[in-house]
Amino acid sequence: MEETVPSVEAYEAAMVLSGVGDALGYRAGLWEYCTSGPQIHAELAELGGLEAITLKPPEWPVSDDTILHLATAEGLATVWVVQGVLTDRLRPGLEGEPLLQELARRYVAAMGDMEGRKPGPTSILGTSQMRPGEPEGYRIPFNPTGTGCGAAMRSLAIGLRYPHSWELPMLIRVSIESGRMTHHHPTGYLGALAVALFGALGARGEPPERWGAELLRVLPLAWDYVEGAGVAVEDNAAAWSFFGDAWHRYLESRGLLEGRGPPQVPSLPSPAERDVAYMGWALEGWPGRSGHDAPMVALEALLAAGGSWGDLCARGVLHGGDNDSTGTIAAGCWGLRWGLASIPPGLHSCLEHRGRLHDAAHRLHALAWGRR
Repeated sequence: MEETVPSVEAYEAAMVLSGVGDALGYRAGLWEYCTSGPQIHAELAELGGLEAITLKPPEWPVSDDTILHLATAEGLATVWVVQGVLTDRLRPGLEGEPLLQELARRYVAAMGDMEGRKPGPTSILGTSQMRPGEPEGYRIPFNPTGTGCGAAMRSLAIGLRYPHSWELPMLIRVSIESGRMTHHHPTGYLGALAVALFGALGARGEPPERWGAELLRVLPLAWDYVEGAGVAVEDNAAAWSFFGDAWHRYLESRGLLEGRGPPQVPSLPSPAERDVAYMGWALEGWPGRSGHDAPMVALEALLAAGGSWGDLCARGVLHGGDNDSTGTIAAGCWGLRWGLASIPPGLHSCLEHRGRLHDAAHRLHALAWGRR
C-alpha cells in the first residue's frame, strides 16, 4: 500500500503539541506530582479552562520531557556539513554509530538545562554513566530499576525521522539504543520503541486502532536486535516478557489484538474513573510513570478522544500520575493527525522553546520525506 505523505504542518503540530502536552501536564511540578485527576480538573476549572491558559514560563515551563525530546529531535536532524558550511540543500542525516554518539552527547548536554524541570533519577544516573565520544560510550550497564518512562517521552521524533515501513530496522535500532542510554531495562527502552513506532505509523496515516497490534508484531524483531547486539543479553531476556504481556492484556481488553476497530474503549467519563483504570496498568502506584504504561495511557486517550482536543487533554494529559510524560506522547501523536487549527492560541503561541520545536519538525520532515 502506498504511504500517505504527511504535510510539514502535521510534523510541526506533532512537535509543538508534544511540548504543549508536557507544559500543561507539568504545571511547574504542581500537576506532575498530583495523584488526583479530580483535583487537577477542579483546579483547571478555577483557571477558566484550557482556553484561558497561556503556557509560558515561569508559571508553565516545559519539563525535562521536552528538553530531552528536543535533544532527540535535534540529534536526528543533525546534517552533514560541507567544507564547514551548511548549504541550503539539506544533506543526509547522521546514521549508525555517529548518530548514537550524537544523541548521547546531546542527552548529556541537556542535563545542563534542568533547573526547575524535575528530571527523573534514572535519566540523571544514565547520563552520568555515558561517555560520548569514546567507543560505545553511549552504552550503560543494565539497570534492574530502569523501568521508567524517561526513554518513551523523548522518542516521538524517532518515528518522525524514520516513518517508512522499510525503515523499521533503523527505527528499532535507534529507539532501543537511544532508550537504553538511560533506561537499560526492557520495560524502559521498549517504551521508546512503542512511541517511535506510533509516531511512524501516525506519520504515514495509520489509525491508532492499528498501532498496538503492530507493536506486538514488532516486539520479536526488537528481541532479535537486542540478542544480536550482545549487550547484557541474559539480564534483558529475564526482564523481557513483562512489556509484551502488559500490552497483550490491554489490547485484548480493547478488542484490538488484530488491529481492527472499532475499539472497545469504556467511556470513563469522570477523572476519578480514569484514574482507577490507569492505576490498574501502573507500576508502583504511579500511572504513566513506566515505559509500558505511558504510551498505553496516551493510546487510550487517542482512541477515546478522536478529533476532540479537549477530550484528549482530559484523558491523556490531566490525570493523576506522570501526566506531563503521557501528555507529551498523546498530544504529539494527536497533532500528527489533527494539526494546530483547533488549539487555543494561548496554549502554543508563547510555549517555551516553540521555535526549536518548529525548526526541528521542519528538518525532520525534510529528511524523512524530502522537500515537497
